[in-house]
Amino acid sequence: MPYIELGNDAPGIVGLLRYRPETGRVLNELAEILLRGDNTLSRGERELIASYVSTLNECRFCAMSHGAFAAAQLPGGDEVVAHACSAPDTAPISDKLRALLGIAAAVRRSGNAVTPEDVEAARKAGATDAEIHDTVLIAAAFCMYNRYVDGLATVAPEDPEMYARRASHIVAHGYLPTA
Repeated sequence: MPYIELGNDAPGIVGLLRYRPETGRVLNELAEILLRGDNTLSRGERELIASYVSTLNECRFCAMSHGAFAAAQLPGGDEVVAHACSAPDTAPISDKLRALLGIAAAVRRSGNAVTPEDVEAARKAGATDAEIHDTVLIAAAFCMYNRYVDGLATVAPEDPEMYARRASHIVAHGYLPTA
């Protein structure tokens, strides 16, 4: 049960975004740009970074949501996402994505935890400066989103099917409200 009365029954961040639509709009716009905007990383790869950081932060709602969004857009679906979020070193993902997940994990610990060696490993695996930048920003943003969701004790449904249903909407329409 959320710590504050949200005036709606929506789970996770959805309830928070409805509670404060003026901040919700900005947070949705940020998610849209980071996870769906023009980028050399696929939408599925960026959603996987979000799910991985959320998994490390133990934010069930965000990990499950973005895991479902990634699975709907990546070859191998749920199995690849689960493997990457639990053991990225052995997951069937590209070396570049593996290196970027390493950077995301470092950001999750602290911005200062990212090392020149992390960045060099990502470059050697084929990551561009823009991809490294965007990985750091996605990881930092999801630390904020995770703390927002969990800091107010929002509801995180247990049923994976709920997240899968939401994934089809996000994949088709994105994070911005549709008219």
